[in-house]
Amino acid sequence: MPTSVKRILEYIGRKKGIDVRINGDRPYDIHVHHRRLYRRVLWNYSLGIGEGYMDGDWSCEDLEGMLTRCLRMVTTSQNVSIVSGLQHTLFNMQTMLKSRHSAERHYDIGNDLYEAMLDPHMQYSCGYWKDATTLEDAQLAKMDLICRKLRLERGIRVLDVGCGFGGLMKYMSDRYSVDVTGVTLSREQQRLGQEKFGLDSIFLHDYRELRKYHRRSYDRVVSVGMLEHVGFKNYADFFESVRQVTKDDGIFLLHTIGGNVSVRRPDDWVDKYIFPNGMTPSVAQLGRAMEGLWVMEDWHNFGPGYAKTLDAWNRHSKAYLQGSDRYPLRFQRMWEFYLVGSKVIFDLRASQLWQVLLTPYGVKGGLERID
Repeated sequence: MPTSVKRILEYIGRKKGIDVRINGDRPYDIHVHHRRLYRRVLWNYSLGIGEGYMDGDWSCEDLEGMLTRCLRMVTTSQNVSIVSGLQHTLFNMQTMLKSRHSAERHYDIGNDLYEAMLDPHMQYSCGYWKDATTLEDAQLAKMDLICRKLRLERGIRVLDVGCGFGGLMKYMSDRYSVDVTGVTLSREQQRLGQEKFGLDSIFLHDYRELRKYHRRSYDRVVSVGMLEHVGFKNYADFFESVRQVTKDDGIFLLHTIGGNVSVRRPDDWVDKYIFPNGMTPSVAQLGRAMEGLWVMEDWHNFGPGYAKTLDAWNRHSKAYLQGSDRYPLRFQRMWEFYLVGSKVIFDLRASQLWQVLLTPYGVKGGLERID
């Protein structure tokens, strides 16, 4: 059976134009160490490849080169399991309870790893590499860009929805003397923000709870790298929730990964191991969700910069994990596969990074483009 499956996979690869050989002699060729890999990949391409790498079923000298060749097929096909597809179409996989569980699964794995991987401001989102050459400079430039787009002024009230570890909040407070509040679903993020940045205004709230307490309370709202966890069934509710806490003359900046096509379910491997129930929105999905609620003032795409950001994260995390006894080899291989695979997807331009600037009614004369 494994031999016949191997031949099937090789045939499919040739038909799809995937220039990767099994047990070949090029750096990006796969070397198979366990025959179960063939069944795994045939049953579910994404899970099979990912779990196979984690379990040592296969290895590759040039992982990035191999994934680049393979993901060209995945990013242009509908290689999904029927059960998972139905599940995410019929049911809301991002209820408040499930959202909290998803946050705990990814963000509470260990602050030590994130501190080693990220920049000093703990920015777990794409940096802005226009004039930057280091990760720290790119993240500082990203925060500066956000603040300038939001037109921050001393004393105004700012809400950070999905504030992460609080680095952007700290930057805003120090540089612009604004009154900033953050919400997250991760206790570990809240704890680190309190301990590292001295922030006492990070609260454990779901975005859907905000409108109960803060109606029309904020001059500016920002959400960085959080919409990917909302789910397509909740996009409209997200924009409605943010609108209800934003003043009529306020500004909302959304920073999110975006996809070239509309999807209703996540990648199986990413869903199981990295971001449970996470998915990236399309232009069409965002447009439908914000229609009638917001005026779009600006839409900025700097997706290629995410490949540079992910490359830096991978280098930092590999250096840390290799000397750590806390994280087993299977986790280390999972983390590497996640970061390298994500870099490849941005290099292939299958994913984008958008900053969308929104106002409730439109600004007379418009808002001048800032980059």
